[in-house]
Amino acid sequence: MTDAIIFDTHRFVRNLVASGFTERQAEALASEQVQLLNANLATKADLEAVHSDLEAKLSAVHADLEVKIANLDVKIANVKSDLLKWVFAALIAQGGVIVTLVTLL
Repeated sequence: MTDAIIFDTHRFVRNLVASGFTERQAEALASEQVQLLNANLATKADLEAVHSDLEAKLSAVHADLEVKIANLDVKIANVKSDLLKWVFAALIAQGGVIVTLVTLL
C-alpha cells in the first residue's frame, strides 16, 4: 500500500497534550496511529489495482464460459442427431411390423 493517507498528526498531538498526555507520549501515539492507518486502510490506488485484477479474472472466466458453452452446443447437437437416428430406426421397424401384420391378416 502507499503512504497516501492524510492524517493531521499535529492536531492529534495537540489534542492529546491538552488531555493530559506528555508531548513525548502524544508524539509516540501519533506515530503509531499513522503506521496503523497506512498499514490497514486501502487507498484509491489499492482499490483500482483490485478492480483491474478482478476485471482480468472476470475476462478469463468469461472466455472459459464461452468455450464451455460452445462445447455444450456441440454435445447437444450430437445427442440430437443420435436421437433422430433412433426415432427414424424405430419408425422404420414399426412400419415393418405393421406391413407384416397387414399381410398376415
